[in-house]
Amino acid sequence: MDTTMLKKTTMLAMTVLGTLHSKLALGGEGPVEFGSLWWYIYGGLSMFLVCFAGIMSGLTLGLMSLGLMDLEVLQRSGTPVEKKQAAAIAPVVTKQHQLLVTLLLCNAISMEALPIFLDKMFNEYVAVILSVTFVLGFGEIIPQAICSRYGLAVGANMIWLVNILMIICWPIAYPIGRLLDYLLGHDDSALFRRAQLKALVSIHGKEAGGYLTLDETTIIAGALDLTEKTALEAMTPIESTFTLDMNTVLDRENLGRIMARGHSRVPVYSGGPQNIVGLLLVKNLLTVRTEDNTLVNDVPIRRIPKVPEDMPLYDILNEFQKGGSHMAAVVAVKSGRRKYTKRSSVGQQREGRKGVKEYQSPEADVEKGGGSAYAHSSGGGGEPSAPASEYDYNGEKLNQHNHDVAEGDVIGIITMEDVIEELLQEEIVDETDEYIDVHKRIRVVTAAAHMSKSTSMGRRASVPNIHMGLSKKAQEAVQKGRIDAISHLHADKHHQGKKSGDKDLSERLLGTSFE
Repeated sequence: MDTTMLKKTTMLAMTVLGTLHSKLALGGEGPVEFGSLWWYIYGGLSMFLVCFAGIMSGLTLGLMSLGLMDLEVLQRSGTPVEKKQAAAIAPVVTKQHQLLVTLLLCNAISMEALPIFLDKMFNEYVAVILSVTFVLGFGEIIPQAICSRYGLAVGANMIWLVNILMIICWPIAYPIGRLLDYLLGHDDSALFRRAQLKALVSIHGKEAGGYLTLDETTIIAGALDLTEKTALEAMTPIESTFTLDMNTVLDRENLGRIMARGHSRVPVYSGGPQNIVGLLLVKNLLTVRTEDNTLVNDVPIRRIPKVPEDMPLYDILNEFQKGGSHMAAVVAVKSGRRKYTKRSSVGQQREGRKGVKEYQSPEADVEKGGGSAYAHSSGGGGEPSAPASEYDYNGEKLNQHNHDVAEGDVIGIITMEDVIEELLQEEIVDETDEYIDVHKRIRVVTAAAHMSKSTSMGRRASVPNIHMGLSKKAQEAVQKGRIDAISHLHADKHHQGKKSGDKDLSERLLGTSFE
């Protein structure tokens, strides 16, 4: 039964096509009679060709304007409908030249066939006028106007037709498409360069009518620029850094200098500031008594990592995130050393020099004595530090390649705050900063500290709260000076054991929180 129906349908189609061919071949008979069967057949075919040409023209603009990057963005961040539509279109758009040839070929066939049928309905002058009007209006302008705005939706809904046409036109479209791929190559402009991304972000700022705030655009631009900036651009020069000699006596005067600076970490040098050997945590001075004339060398000193001056800030930020230290010494690069390249694996810095601290773990401190470095944790031990993984920035042995970094002169100090400032592209000023920009020597506006009398009164009123939980002797020491208070706190710990009061005062004096 099905075979019989198929044969009848095939014979009917062949009969219609044969009759149509004979009618078209008789060009000398002139237009067919208006209202006849063939007049309506020609009219229907003409309307079909105009609509088909319009669809091909619209799909050419809509699909070819959708790049692979646009579809990838829609698949990741679009609405559920957009994700589905982009996923349907992506396989076809990857064959750009074959798709282009298919759509243009079908469009050209429709355009060329339309005048043939119009000539059978009207005289040649009317046929030309109608052909141009229909092709321009319904075959070009309207379809392209719609698909330029709704290209994704139209392309997704018509993708089945595109697949069929690509199969039908494959013998012609595939070879031409491959030839164009060979001659012109594929479109590799999908990815944006950094400058293009920055321009794209600025265009989406509120000043340009977008939705991104000034802070958002500034931070994004700073993140894009951070990979090009090095430690040399963000560091604080060593001559502008507060440092301590390892042989400095921690008497009342020197402790006062340290406290007045308000730093939580102070670099320690041996011989000169260009030879930084470690890092002093100011909180460790809580147990130091001024009358003991303790040396800086006698206080536990943490290891400080050393980085070359041409090390990118992103790599420095990654090092800080490991938790070993939030401060690093920037070392001048010796002439002739190959330029720093991004490290390929996670490594640790290790300097084997006498008196120079090693960078191993967040818990390890350095206690110098007898001319050698020893690592100890909170549990003590006094054992020599275990060897760390000896990798340099290029994934090679540190002693083979990075020896010049370890032996170079320190030219500056870089901290986590310096990197964050470059990321934000703004200076972070706290209550202890003297300069907004150390490099340009721009001082902090002193008027900002006195913007409100009520704020100042509030600070004065809050000072007596520091005395809570302390002995009378410690309270009197606070009135005389901060440094004596630390010494008396050390004595109070043995007599009263009020740890909560000691911790509270320590946090207030040092401006840090002890976990």
